[in-house]
Amino acid sequence: MAETKTYKKENVFKRIGRAFVNFFTKSIPHFFTKTLPGAFVKLGKGIAKFFVNFGRRFMEGSIGTKISHFIMGAGNLFHGQIIKGILYLLIQVGFICYMVFCPTVTGPNGVKVPTGYKSLINLGLQGTEASITHWTPGTVVQSSSSFLMLLLGLVTIAMIILFIILWLSNIKSSFLADTAVKEGRKPSSFKEDVLALFDNRFHILMLTPTCLAALIFTLLPTILMICIAFTTYNDNYMQSLTPPTTLFHWNGFDNFASVFTMDASSAIGVEIGARFLPVLGWTFLWAIFATFTCYFGGILLAILINKKGLKGKKVFRTIFILTIAIPQFISLMIMRNMLMSQGPINQFLMNIGLTKQAIDFLGQTDKGNPWVARITVIVINMWLGIPYTMLMTSGILMNIPADLYEAARVDGASKAKMFFKITLPYVIFITTPYLIGSFVGNINSFNSIFLLSGGGPVKYGTDGSTFQAGQTDLLVTWLYKLTIDQHDYNTGAVIGIFTFLITATITLVTYRRSKAYNEEDTFQ
Repeated sequence: MAETKTYKKENVFKRIGRAFVNFFTKSIPHFFTKTLPGAFVKLGKGIAKFFVNFGRRFMEGSIGTKISHFIMGAGNLFHGQIIKGILYLLIQVGFICYMVFCPTVTGPNGVKVPTGYKSLINLGLQGTEASITHWTPGTVVQSSSSFLMLLLGLVTIAMIILFIILWLSNIKSSFLADTAVKEGRKPSSFKEDVLALFDNRFHILMLTPTCLAALIFTLLPTILMICIAFTTYNDNYMQSLTPPTTLFHWNGFDNFASVFTMDASSAIGVEIGARFLPVLGWTFLWAIFATFTCYFGGILLAILINKKGLKGKKVFRTIFILTIAIPQFISLMIMRNMLMSQGPINQFLMNIGLTKQAIDFLGQTDKGNPWVARITVIVINMWLGIPYTMLMTSGILMNIPADLYEAARVDGASKAKMFFKITLPYVIFITTPYLIGSFVGNINSFNSIFLLSGGGPVKYGTDGSTFQAGQTDLLVTWLYKLTIDQHDYNTGAVIGIFTFLITATITLVTYRRSKAYNEEDTFQ
């Protein structure tokens, strides 16, 4: 009875449409009105609990634990843990030397920038002047670099946070030694601690390098990009000054405001505000069509190939898997060459008389139709994306309980009814995380657009100038053009932040409210 009730629901397509409506009318408001405030409440309680435990350790700890609040390793030395105590003490001495004596770092142009506490000062000032060693038009050597100051300031903040974590670890280690003494046990030796890392604390040994790598190569660059969004860091602007400079300063939310205003005063001559919303709209449209055409196309293809009685299943699977085996870069470049104005497809269409002139499939000319280019890239993306869904769905179809189909046949259900009431709901339930990931991945789909249309056709402004963002550009390809081609780093950082907020919000809100997350044992 429970299984029959599960499948007697409205049409699956209506459910998908209602899910999209609920996402914008219920899920997002719920996230900002309940989930986010609730997270802040939990965070506040966690902070309060931390300070309560911190005070308890200070009050109940031994004299060694109390001193370790000021001199790292004192508690371990007090309990005879010599090696551990010396290591903690060396960490504190090294940190103090770094912060006080401020060793300098030499930049690529010979600039010497101090670290330590001075890097924190420079982080706020971003340099007060660029002292020029010599300057002639086209040649300049400066003794200051705001970018290096910003980077070193963030590195120093990261080192401070890491030092605080180690400082708290030193206090906790001393308090654990106090607890061992109170219980009549001997505090663990350095050798025992090392051996524990290969036994019951092996997860710490393995996760620590990963966390440090994520901090250095992921978190720190991300924070650096976020900071750049609040500055005037723009090579075209800084080099246009006389003399040019490597200095930039904080400008608050001016870059964010320019994204939503029709401002033609950008240093690279691009009306950022005029293109942001159109590019954002096409990004969502592309993500929706690119996701669902590949998703449902892959499901239908998997059902056809896995149909009982079909001969040559292995041959069909091999043909479609070839698109996965061949590198995507090669496939896209081949399709681009085939669809060019002088390519074989246009030549064939003109030779048989279907067209009198070449069709601009990919918007490579100024007069190209943007919708032709958009439809073309969506269709080509289907050729690349459907086989992935087909492979995944094939495994799922083989695991659908045969009893469900037998019961449906006994009740007189047609094949279409069984598909929409059993097969499709089951596949969607299992593949919801993949569907969400695919949608977010298509928002950041760089290759399909950049290698096929290059963002074209070109979009012209009212004054006849060309926009940097073409009519098939996504946010991610526009970001590439802004940073790599135009060196408009601050605006590119703003676009990157908006892209991250969009993808993160969609991923977190949608998955947390999906049945695959909340009812994972329904089909088990």
